[in-house]
Amino acid sequence: MTRIKILLIEDEKNISKVVSYNLEREGYQVLTARDGEEGLEKARKEAPDLLLLDLMLPKVDGLEVCRRLKADPKTASLPIIMLTAKTQEADRVVGLEMGADDYVPKPFSPRELIARVKAVLRRSKRAELPALWRCGNLQVDWERRIVKSKQKTLELTPKEFTLLRVLVEANGRVLSREALLERVWGYEQAAEIQSRTVDLHVSQLRKKLVSEGKRVITVTGAGYRFQMPDEE
Repeated sequence: MTRIKILLIEDEKNISKVVSYNLEREGYQVLTARDGEEGLEKARKEAPDLLLLDLMLPKVDGLEVCRRLKADPKTASLPIIMLTAKTQEADRVVGLEMGADDYVPKPFSPRELIARVKAVLRRSKRAELPALWRCGNLQVDWERRIVKSKQKTLELTPKEFTLLRVLVEANGRVLSREALLERVWGYEQAAEIQSRTVDLHVSQLRKKLVSEGKRVITVTGAGYRFQMPDEE
């Protein structure tokens, strides 16, 4: 069985050792990096399942690491937990707006960190969608590509249907415009006009989903997410 792979980018040696030890005790495979530059390289090369990211790093700071990973379609969906000092409240807000999933203020207990790791990993899994999926007033037959609201069939274009599915499969997580361009349109580079295409399709999808359109949420500076039933 393949172990879940976690990348820890932390320049403080003692913290890195303690965190690595406790994560490995839980059965995770742990990779480490001591600065932002090395961390970026490993994140792209090793394809970890989750990133633990200290914000105060040599060479490339944690916020810049987060920004670069979220801007790259190949790493945009990587779950990120920030490790921050109490004095870094403003940086935490910026990091969350960039798409980080959670933060743990230092000092923290290994038990608290592991609980956060497990929670983020649960949320980061793609939703396993039943053939007939219901959410509020929505009913979607994924195989027949039929979407209904209050038993009335909604006329979605093929791209709007794919956009809906990609958002729902993200299971409540934020997807950047770049990630949506790659998954829905197949673009690897996000030109301005292509980003506007995402915004236009999201706007049209919201309108067509009528009362459930409010579930397609804009996360300023980060992208879009779909509010799942278990969030209510």
